[in-house]
Amino acid sequence: MGRLEAVVTGRVQGVGFRRYVQRWARKLDLTGWVRNEPDGTVRLVAEGTNDALDRLARLLWGGPPPADVASVETQRGEAEGGFDGFEVRFVR
Repeated sequence: MGRLEAVVTGRVQGVGFRRYVQRWARKLDLTGWVRNEPDGTVRLVAEGTNDALDRLARLLWGGPPPADVASVETQRGEAEGGFDGFEVRFVR
């Protein structure tokens, strides 16, 4: 089991990108979260099998039709656990 942390830049807010990530994460049986950041990026943490995380990392370059992804920065590590499902979070 592994962990993927990613920051996605481009036109990724206001286009359904978080829901896109959440739908795919759930289909891939991943746990974690995704949220919009104040700087216009989307940040996510996902945990699950390395194959599923690889697939999600590739899917981040797509997004829903109105999205325009400029870059995807990722970090990989060991799963830490503690997530119950995959949720959309909001900046406080």
